[in-house]
Amino acid sequence: MPRTEYYNDPEAPKPNTLIPACNMAVVDDSGRILLQRRRDTGQWALPGGAQELGETPSACAIRECMEETGVTAEITGLLGVFSDPGHIVRYDDGETRQEFEITMTGRPVAGKPTINDEASDVAWFAFDELAELDIHPSMTRQIDAYRDGVRSHVD
Repeated sequence: MPRTEYYNDPEAPKPNTLIPACNMAVVDDSGRILLQRRRDTGQWALPGGAQELGETPSACAIRECMEETGVTAEITGLLGVFSDPGHIVRYDDGETRQEFEITMTGRPVAGKPTINDEASDVAWFAFDELAELDIHPSMTRQIDAYRDGVRSHVD
């Protein structure tokens, strides 16, 4: 479903939903972070998505990581809860969400980066390579929190 993202934009539409989503900042033993290039925006992002009924945030983050990257990861901690009222996502069907993301930290245990229906590219990056990538400010905020050693961040 195509989407348009607004960030601190006074012209952004008013949100009509708040959907819990779970992301995972997966970092390997070499200190590289796993990112996917979203097909709907073309931007690089942490793997993650909407939590399903009957699912815990941890299970959601693990599932979304596997579905979007081909990498199975285990949870190592909580990076934080990110819910910026200035970050609005509008879908073509009229759904308009305010960001609400629970972001876990993790490490890879199996699999390899694999493209799929949601990701046109999946790769490991050293943190000093990230400045060259197109990453939405909401994702940059979460990645920077990880890099800076922040844990249990709450908006």
